[in-house]
Amino acid sequence: MNTSNIISTTNTVDGILVQLTKMGHEQVLFCNDAKTGLKAIIAVHNTVLGPALGGTRMWMYNNEADALNDVLRLSRGMTYKNSISNLDLGGGKAVIIGNARTMKSEALFRRFGQFVNGLAGKYITAEDVGISPDDMVHVSKETNYVVGLPGKSGDPSPVTAYGVYVGMKACAKMQFGTDSLSGRTVAVQGVGHVGQYLVKHLASEGAKIFITDIHEETLKKVAEAYGASVVAPQEIYDVPMDIYAPCALGATVNDDTLARLSCSIISGAANNQLADEQKHGVAVMEKGILYAPDYAINAGGVINCFSEVSGLSLEWSHQKAGEIYQTIYQILERSKNEAIPTYQIANRMAEERIERNGGLNL
Repeated sequence: MNTSNIISTTNTVDGILVQLTKMGHEQVLFCNDAKTGLKAIIAVHNTVLGPALGGTRMWMYNNEADALNDVLRLSRGMTYKNSISNLDLGGGKAVIIGNARTMKSEALFRRFGQFVNGLAGKYITAEDVGISPDDMVHVSKETNYVVGLPGKSGDPSPVTAYGVYVGMKACAKMQFGTDSLSGRTVAVQGVGHVGQYLVKHLASEGAKIFITDIHEETLKKVAEAYGASVVAPQEIYDVPMDIYAPCALGATVNDDTLARLSCSIISGAANNQLADEQKHGVAVMEKGILYAPDYAINAGGVINCFSEVSGLSLEWSHQKAGEIYQTIYQILERSKNEAIPTYQIANRMAEERIERNGGLNL
C-alpha cells in the first residue's frame, strides 16, 4: 500500500489517527502485496455487539485517501446497520483498490483472505460492490471468516433488494397514505445486482420505472426484461419522479442533485447516500422529502450473511428483512413527531442498543 498519498492528504499519520478516533474505529489494517497487485484496507469500527461483519468492495478509487475515507464511512455504517437490525454483530468493511472487471485473480483474493484471517475472527467478510460469491470462494481458501458463499446463504443481493422494496413501501405509506407503489414513478440509479432485483419488485407492482447505470449492456438487459425507461447517468436526477432510489455508489444526494430532484421520497440500496449527513439530512427534511436512512433500509444483505453465521435458513432471512418495513416506518414516525431528521432518529436507535451493551465511542 502506498501510504504517501494518504499521509499527504491528511498531513500526517497523526491526522489519520485523529480521523479514526473521531469516527470511533477500533482498528484499521492496510494490506499490500506487490506480487498479486493487492491493495486493500480493512476497517473494524466497533465490536461491542459481536464480531465486525461487513462486505468487501472492489473499486478503482482515484487515490488511497478516497479509499480510506470510503472504508471508514462504510464500516461505521455497518455498526449502525447491524445494531438497528437487532443483529449480534459489530461493524466492519473492506475495500480493494482495483478494477473489478480486469484485475481480479484467485491469487489476489487468496492473499486478501490471509489478511482477513490474520484478524482472527474480529472481522468477517462478504461480497459487496464489484465482488461476487465466486470471489469469496477464493477468499475462503485462506480463512473461515467469510460468508455469502455459493451453496450457503449465497448472493445477498435478493434479500437486500427485498428489504429496500418493503422499506420503500413504508415510506409510501407515510407520505401518500398507502403503501401501494402501483402507478408511482421510481428512478433507480444503478441496476447492478441489487438494483436489478429491486426493479423486478417494482415492475411486479406496476410502478413506472426509470433506470440508469454506467454499464450500457446491463441497462439494455434490465430495460427489456422489466419495461423500464433508460436515461443517461447525469439525467436521472431530472426525471419527474415520486421516489428516487440510489442503488450505486454513495453521496448522490448533494447540493447539486437536491436542487434538481423532484421526488418526495429517497429510498434506495446505496450506502452513504447523503454527501454530508448533517447538512443534507436536514436539507431533505426541509424540502419535505422522506429519507429512509441507508443503513436501515439496505440491511437485508447483512441479515442474509448473519443467517449463514448463525446457521439460520433463507426463509428466516426473508422474514427478518420484511421487518425493515416496521423499522423504517418507526423512524419516519419518530422523525415526524419529534421534528428531527430521519438520519438522527436512526442513529439514536442504533446507539441506544450499543450503549445498553457496553457503549459506543463516538
